[in-house]
Amino acid sequence: MAQTFVNSKIQSGKVVVFIKPTCPYCKRTPELLNQLPFKQGLLEFVSITANSDTNEIQDYLQQLTGARTVPRVFVGKECIGGCTDLVNIHERGELLTRIKQIEALQ
Repeated sequence: MAQTFVNSKIQSGKVVVFIKPTCPYCKRTPELLNQLPFKQGLLEFVSITANSDTNEIQDYLQQLTGARTVPRVFVGKECIGGCTDLVNIHERGELLTRIKQIEALQ
C-alpha cells in the first residue's frame, strides 16, 4: 500500500514533498518553496503522518531514494533529496530552472 501511495503522488508534472508536520526541516522546506512562482497545482505537500502506514512509507522512500528521512523532495519523478539539498539547489539557481522544465511539460 505504501508503494502505491508514494508512486501515485510522484508524477512527472509536479513537485511533491513528503513531510512530517512536526519536523523542523519539513517546516523549512515549504517556507522556501512557497516563495517560488509555481503554477496552480504544480506543488504538493504530502503529510506521511496522515496515514496509518507512516513507517512503511518511510521504508519505501528509503528503497526509492536511499534515505528514510523527510522531507523528501521530488521534482517530477526525480528525488532531489531533503531540505539541505533543496536549499543548495536553490542557492545555485538550479531550482527555478527545474520548475520551469516541469511547467513546460504541462
